[in-house]
Amino acid sequence: MKKTGHKMHPETHMTSLGYDPFLSEGAVKSPIFQTSTFAFKSAAEGKAFFELAYGLRDPKNGEQLGLIYSRLNNPNLQILEERLAVWDGADDCAVFESGMAAISTALLEFLKPGDLFLFGNPVYGGTSYFINHILTQFGVHIINFTADNTKNEIIDMVNKTGKHDKLKAVYIETPGNPTNAMIDIAMTKEISEHFSTEENNIPLMVDNTFLGPVFQHPMQHGADLVVYSATKYIGGHSDIIAGVVSGKAEFMARIKGLRTFLGNMASPWTSWLLMRSLETLKIRMEKQSFNAQKIAEHLVGHPKIERVSYLGLLEEGTRQKEIFDKQCVGSGGMLSFYIKGGEKEAFKFIDSLVIPKVAVSLGSTESLVEHPATMTHAEIPYEEKQYLGITENLVRLSVGVENHEDLIWDIEQALDKI
Repeated sequence: MKKTGHKMHPETHMTSLGYDPFLSEGAVKSPIFQTSTFAFKSAAEGKAFFELAYGLRDPKNGEQLGLIYSRLNNPNLQILEERLAVWDGADDCAVFESGMAAISTALLEFLKPGDLFLFGNPVYGGTSYFINHILTQFGVHIINFTADNTKNEIIDMVNKTGKHDKLKAVYIETPGNPTNAMIDIAMTKEISEHFSTEENNIPLMVDNTFLGPVFQHPMQHGADLVVYSATKYIGGHSDIIAGVVSGKAEFMARIKGLRTFLGNMASPWTSWLLMRSLETLKIRMEKQSFNAQKIAEHLVGHPKIERVSYLGLLEEGTRQKEIFDKQCVGSGGMLSFYIKGGEKEAFKFIDSLVIPKVAVSLGSTESLVEHPATMTHAEIPYEEKQYLGITENLVRLSVGVENHEDLIWDIEQALDKI
């Protein structure tokens, strides 16, 4: 795209940012650079590229890292990362082969044996397992809080561990999976700053998968790092697995350094598919949000529905509504609802649906329905699930781009079967 004085919106950049067709035979879309290694023009050029890659010297005027090896960099990966960074207003971005690869790499970079890790509950089931069963196995101490806790309560919780000086990372998922619980990003940043020192700058990581990168921009509210399962809305077609971390340069340099040696960066093919998806990201998410709002409004007050959890229906005057209004610009396509009854009634409803597929994952063009208590959050202890609201009668619906009237008809006929 030609340079102008006009500031483009992110969705406009998704079609061309970072790519020059005339470096690729005039191809309007980027080719797939399916190569493991790249040729240097000379030995001196190879030396210069490696000096920058390993931080052996600072770049000279305008000097940029050249292509070396696809574990380090690849044109498809670099273009994709540049475009994703625009959405988050980030200094840099790293794309991984899965959401869990992104999350685990980020956490492993900042936590070591003896450190303390503070995180908000609930989180995605895979994240919960990694925190509770993998990090603890490596000697990391963990403590969690919920959206109901105040800033002072959380600070007191950390102090009571006796390890407040060992706190090295703070992690939240907002809205939380699967209940849509909102955590105040700015408040959580104040907590990380409260325990930070000159020698220990504690990063705040925010999982923005449910609303991002279109409807919530965590870095505007204090986040240092933003993580995604790009499998979800960013990919949006149930045909790839990928993850993203974007954020401030000082933290991203460390994450990209570890990624180089873990070797879990996204492949050229995955990167190319994600670039395809970014072009329709905003349009898809707006349609999914519209559909979800219509469905949520229809379910409120339904005789077979106990309660609906959707961001577009948050009650005025509540803390959750206040947080939503402060940090979100849209309600998204995820809604959960509690069917009157228990697992039996929830299963009957799910199995009676015609349009949504019974499957985990979310954010795709097709609607997906699942039962969190026995599927995505199955490993969480029963008592904790009850406390977090992940009960036997909870159903999670990821709303797709189908006609909303058809989806409402389907939900109605399935409820009639209970």
